[in-house]
Amino acid sequence: MSETKQSMSDESSRHESNPDGDEPYAQSSGPNDASAQFSTDGSGHMFPCEGCGADLQFSIGVQSLKCSYCGFVKELEFNPELSVDEQNYAATLEQIATWRNDKSDQTSGLSEVPCSTCGAKVQFQGTLTSSACAYCGVALQLEDVHDADNRVPVDGVMAFRVDRIKAHEALAGWIKSRWFAPNRFKKEGIEGKFSGLYTPYWTFDTLTTTHYDGQRGDYYYVTTGSGKNKRRVRKTRWSPASGTFQRFFDDELIVAASGVPVKRLDALQPWPLRDCRPFNQEMLAGFLARTYDVELDEGFATAKLRFEKAIEADVRSHIGGDTQRIHNIDTQYNAITYKHLLLPIWMLGYRYADKVYQVVVNATTAEVQGDRPYSWVKITFAILTGLAAAGGFAYLASR
Repeated sequence: MSETKQSMSDESSRHESNPDGDEPYAQSSGPNDASAQFSTDGSGHMFPCEGCGADLQFSIGVQSLKCSYCGFVKELEFNPELSVDEQNYAATLEQIATWRNDKSDQTSGLSEVPCSTCGAKVQFQGTLTSSACAYCGVALQLEDVHDADNRVPVDGVMAFRVDRIKAHEALAGWIKSRWFAPNRFKKEGIEGKFSGLYTPYWTFDTLTTTHYDGQRGDYYYVTTGSGKNKRRVRKTRWSPASGTFQRFFDDELIVAASGVPVKRLDALQPWPLRDCRPFNQEMLAGFLARTYDVELDEGFATAKLRFEKAIEADVRSHIGGDTQRIHNIDTQYNAITYKHLLLPIWMLGYRYADKVYQVVVNATTAEVQGDRPYSWVKITFAILTGLAAAGGFAYLASR
């Protein structure tokens, strides 16, 4: 995953605990700080409190921007005429082609933003678009990246609904439910602090029309031999099968960021995608955020592999019988649409027995996925117990 490189390596100032578990990863700048009253010079952005001047951050508890100093709450404003709509895939690919011939990618290389609170330099590497100043902990965002002229704009954002405390509770339950985990691991749990990250996703819709040719196999049995050599043999009766059918795929989710545990993120589904709101940069305040580096056409290529697997299963179902032979599958993908979404995830890396592991939590449903250590003593004991039980049953059956 892309990282921030800052002019000060000690980041302890931005990791103070919050008793309510409602704060994102970054600290707020103090009240009445004159420099907190304005944004950075065109390349960065922050949200000053209208009451005391401290910077506002998105509060999971109130689902709005909130000042941790004076308690001021700023409601998020959404244009009532905007909605999270499906976008035309083919038209956007044509637009992307013109961008590639016109301008360089705004997320390539290194971007440096001066902190408007203390003046320190904060560097944004690669696709990271939201971070914090290592000196004062104030949250900073790159300006106009998610809706830049040469980038596919974000259509929707899903707000964090599971706070850090609830994420730790879900993690504790996940640890206790792990089979074959070391006793010390289950007793001590995981030390560490979650980081909230808005992760980019593509969703794809398409209406597919599939024609197939193959053979249907139906089992039947014949008796051969005689006496002691008499036996029942299974054979297959084959018959031709072909047909055409349609299937609509809706909101196939594809992770649009590289360097992340894709299989773990995929396992966080399902997401309540209907809860997405039109993109509002204020919702990202105080959280890490990334823009996409898996391009739109690359995302659809990944989705297409999943579609093909599902369509093959459908073909076998249409052919029927006990077994199938598929000679040809011809699928047309029509009415392809997509959405570009930012979804909230809690991420935590931890070390156990000198090995690094990672867990992720769906910040709307509290679903937990991740890596964990195994106790080979428990696994070996379970295998030996299973073998002993199987041997006992075999002995009893032979008597």
